[in-house]
Amino acid sequence: MNAGHEPRWRVVGASVRGASHVRTGLPNQDAIRWLPESGTGRPLILAVSDGHGSAKCFRSDVGARLAVETATGVIQEFLDSLPDPLNLSAIKRWAAENLPREIARRWRDRVADHVSASPLTSAELDRLEAQKDIRKRRQVGLEPILAYGATLLAVVVAESFILYLQLGDGDILVVSEAGEVSKAPLPTDERLFANETTSLCLRDAWREFRSHFQVISASSPALILVSTDGYGNSFRDDVGFLQVGADILAMIRADGLDAVSASLETWLTQASQEGSGDDVTLGILCRMDALERELPAGRVPAGQLYRTRITGQ
Repeated sequence: MNAGHEPRWRVVGASVRGASHVRTGLPNQDAIRWLPESGTGRPLILAVSDGHGSAKCFRSDVGARLAVETATGVIQEFLDSLPDPLNLSAIKRWAAENLPREIARRWRDRVADHVSASPLTSAELDRLEAQKDIRKRRQVGLEPILAYGATLLAVVVAESFILYLQLGDGDILVVSEAGEVSKAPLPTDERLFANETTSLCLRDAWREFRSHFQVISASSPALILVSTDGYGNSFRDDVGFLQVGADILAMIRADGLDAVSASLETWLTQASQEGSGDDVTLGILCRMDALERELPAGRVPAGQLYRTRITGQ
């Protein structure tokens, strides 16, 4: 990176309705949002949410939308209010302790407002009873917030730091300029297995957030990929899923970020149809100056193999 050169970041992304939801008539229960809406510059804020697909979470598409709107808004307020943007230790502490609490509180308030404006209907609750689960019907009737259950992943790229936040399942991949791919260095949550996940609808959801604060340096990521679990579950194994990070970087270098952005919906739809069947959402944060470096010889897959890896088949 040249001295005095400020790296330019961009974000692109897409969310598609899962193949199984198309068949059953369910809506896309994922959501994605970024600020600024232009998707260019710093700070950049990207949030992705996956509404739970269980029967009792029948308004989780709304819950996911409220999650990304709330998270991006709260984080923007946090960045705007920083008294000393160079005091990184204070920012790190505040982000870890206060951001999750404020996001969870505001999300619950917005859900309460939605329930007040659109109360749960007898038809919605009767569908639970029709599934012979009286307990769930009573539970959701007493706690309507359960109908809105959703996960949340967020990444902030500021002038001097990158912040990763995660509640529940989903994936954040970090790709170096050399095409090396790893998962974001977040604390492990051993409770995430099979279809089990932590959620914003938990009473103390803010306690379940995992975070990582990274000071920006010369070795900053070239790409950060943020996806709901429907994408990762479309691959045969973690090796194939991690490889997609290097493949996307190679394609951006070959064809440009705009071309990749234009193809995202097609790729994600194929991933769902041929893989998980779930809704699939992917956001890509790209450091544009990192595209100037070429990958080592032999790294770039060719032709159909290239597209095949990205769709996970």
